[in-house]
Amino acid sequence: MSQQRPRASQHRYPSLSGRNAIVTGGGRGLGRVMALALVEQGANVMITGARATSELAITEGEANDMEAGRCVSMTADVSDPAACEAVVRATEAAFGSVDVLVNNAARGPLEQLEAAGRQAQVQQGLPTAPQFNQTALGSRFWESDVAGHLRMLLTNLGGPFMMARACVGGMVERRFGRIVNISTSRPTMVHTGFGPYGPLKAALEASSRIWAAELEGTGVTVNVLLPGGASDTSAIPGGGVGHRAPPFRAGEGPRGQEAYTKGLLPPAIMAPPLLWLASDESNGVTGRRLLARDWSDEAETAQAAMHAEADRIDVPHII
Repeated sequence: MSQQRPRASQHRYPSLSGRNAIVTGGGRGLGRVMALALVEQGANVMITGARATSELAITEGEANDMEAGRCVSMTADVSDPAACEAVVRATEAAFGSVDVLVNNAARGPLEQLEAAGRQAQVQQGLPTAPQFNQTALGSRFWESDVAGHLRMLLTNLGGPFMMARACVGGMVERRFGRIVNISTSRPTMVHTGFGPYGPLKAALEASSRIWAAELEGTGVTVNVLLPGGASDTSAIPGGGVGHRAPPFRAGEGPRGQEAYTKGLLPPAIMAPPLLWLASDESNGVTGRRLLARDWSDEAETAQAAMHAEADRIDVPHII
């Protein structure tokens, strides 16, 4: 390793050595954290981004500094079914198979606000903490940008579906696979002014439950992972990205406090639960929803998983 960096988790998962993963939106933010954590554990990782950016190349380089050849990158828009198929083929060509799919790529609510011509209002009025005023800062649904609405639908819901569809055939054939869909907090799902971002994450969680049921007994699991509040990524406007989160110890305090945080959450909290979900330690765990903010990396993993799992409900309800 060319330079020392803090370990993503104190736990080691031998089953991740040589395991092959795709992390969509892996060049920055939560995706970067999860991709680097997988490489650190010995996995091979394909990271994708909708546009060719320096972030994608930098993350690939940082991963390969840990061990050369562990990470490759590809420009691919997950709203395009042909691009999704191409990502899977390229991963298989590079590493041999796809064992883990992390559906992280998404268009954020800020993009919808910008499309509606409200960028100045966002910069002046949107707080960086998740306790948002319920007054819509973005456009109301009938004023929203139709093209932007449809782009978000295709990316945030269609993308995970098309990526999973492209991967799952091989996973079922090999009797092993991990699909992890990255979601958002429940209050965000019904937040006004954010366009379809929240509702599409709610739909992704419903889809995850259905996929888990349909894949029962195949060796392929489907689970949902979310930070549990607004995170210090470029999805939140303002400068100093990566340096705005106050000190935070995941797994401490009352569990299930989605979106109730003083300040932003550090993206690094996503790594420990993601590693467990991708490993053999989570065999048989499917159809679950885990909050990274409630996962203590200092605890035994079984205990951490139990503490981080959101309360299960038989029938979801929004209204």
